[in-house]
Amino acid sequence: MLELTENALRVLRARYLLKNDRGEVVESPEEMFRRVASHVARAEELYGEDAAAWEERFFSLMTGLRFLPNSPTLMNAGKELGQLAACFVLPVDDSMESIFDTLKKTALILQSG
Repeated sequence: MLELTENALRVLRARYLLKNDRGEVVESPEEMFRRVASHVARAEELYGEDAAAWEERFFSLMTGLRFLPNSPTLMNAGKELGQLAACFVLPVDDSMESIFDTLKKTALILQSG
């Protein structure tokens, strides 16, 4: 059984747990960890690994509070756009074309979550 402090639950409800169109929380912390574990584990299939086994490993680490991924992963894993990265570095050359191309890329990144 996952035991979290009231403050941890308050932060999860405010920032991480999925909400419906009315802003109501629609998943528990355990469901959030399952959503994240399932989404992240799918990448293991690219390397011939058993995604279900990795999902259980990731889920166990998170519910045991031994490992938690970054905020974008907790917020976005399993969602349509699913942006998991927290930081981006984009090159900008010294030209108007490059500046506006980078601006476009930045806007697309922001749109993805």
